[in-house]
Amino acid sequence: MNKQKFVEKFMAAFLILAAIKIIVLFGQLGYQGIGSVLGQIVLFALIAFVVLLIITALGNGSSVGASGSGGGTAYLESSMFDKVRRKYEALAEQYIKDKNYKSAAQVYMNLLQDNYRGASTLEQGELYNEAAFIYLKKLHNKEQAANCYEKARDYKKAIDLFQQMDRKEKVGDLYVKINDRENAFRFYEMVAEEYTQKQQMVKASLIYRKKMEQPEKAQQYLLEGWQKNWDGYNCLNNYFANIDGIPALQQAIAQQYKETPEEKKRSYLDLMKIEFKKDEGLRTLTRDIAYEIIAQQAIRHPEVISELRHFNPDDKHITKDILRFRTRDNRIIRNN
Repeated sequence: MNKQKFVEKFMAAFLILAAIKIIVLFGQLGYQGIGSVLGQIVLFALIAFVVLLIITALGNGSSVGASGSGGGTAYLESSMFDKVRRKYEALAEQYIKDKNYKSAAQVYMNLLQDNYRGASTLEQGELYNEAAFIYLKKLHNKEQAANCYEKARDYKKAIDLFQQMDRKEKVGDLYVKINDRENAFRFYEMVAEEYTQKQQMVKASLIYRKKMEQPEKAQQYLLEGWQKNWDGYNCLNNYFANIDGIPALQQAIAQQYKETPEEKKRSYLDLMKIEFKKDEGLRTLTRDIAYEIIAQQAIRHPEVISELRHFNPDDKHITKDILRFRTRDNRIIRNN
C-alpha cells in the first residue's frame, strides 16, 4: 500500500487502541482514587498527542521516502510501530514504578499483546489470583498458575492443578498446609510406592522419615534396599546414619554383619571404613569386623590387604607390612 493509505489505516488503529485505553482508565474509578485515574488519563493524553503529531507529520509527507516506494513504506511501517510500542513500554514501566501493577499488566496484555509479561507483572505486584488466571487461561501454563494459587493460599485450586500434572508429593505438601494429613499421607504413600518400583529405596525412605514422620518405616525400606541390592551400599549407609547413640549403632552393625552373605562382605567392609571414623566407641568393633573380612578374602583377593590402612591410621609401619605381604603373595603366584 502507499504511504497515505498506510497512515490512514494506522490512524484508525491508533484511535481504536486509544479508545480502549480510555475505557480501561475510566473503569479503574471503581477501585482507585479519582486523582490517580485523572493523572493516568493526563499522561496517556500527552503520549497520544505526541503520537498523533507524528502520524500527522507522516501524512503530510514530512517523513521518509517516496510514496510509491515499497521499501520506504516498509521502513515507515516498522518505524511507526516501534515508536508507538516504545510509548506503551514507557507507560507500563511508569505504572510499575507507581506500583500500579494492574494497569501495567493491562498495557502489556491489551496494548502490547504480551500476556506473559502481563501475568508476571501481576505476580510481581502480588496479585496472585489474577496472575494465575492469565497463566492458565491465556498461556495454558499450569505450573505457573498452580504456583500463583499456592502463593495466594488458594490451596484447593493449586492442589487440583498439581494433581493434573501428576505432582503427587507436591499435592501431599499442600494437603499438609490445610491440615488434611489423611489425604497428604495417601499421596505420600503413592510417591513412596513409585520410588520402590524404581528400586530407589533411599528416596522412598526419605518420604516416610521427612514427610510422614515414620522413622521405623523408613528404616525398613533402607534394609529392604540393602537386602535386595537396590543401591544397597547407600541404603545401609543411610540406615546406620539414622541410628542415634553409639550402643544402638554398635548393636545394629554387629547384627547386620551376622546377616550379610559372603558376596556382600566387600561392600560391608567399605561401610566399616565410614563407621570407623564416626566415633572412638565404634573403632574396636568395626576394626574386628574388617580384620575378619580381610582374612577371609585375602587368599582369593590379596589386594584387600590394602584396606588395613583405613583401620590403623596411626600405625606408621602398616603400609610397609602391606607392601611386604603383597610382594610375597605375588612371588608365590609367579612360582606356581
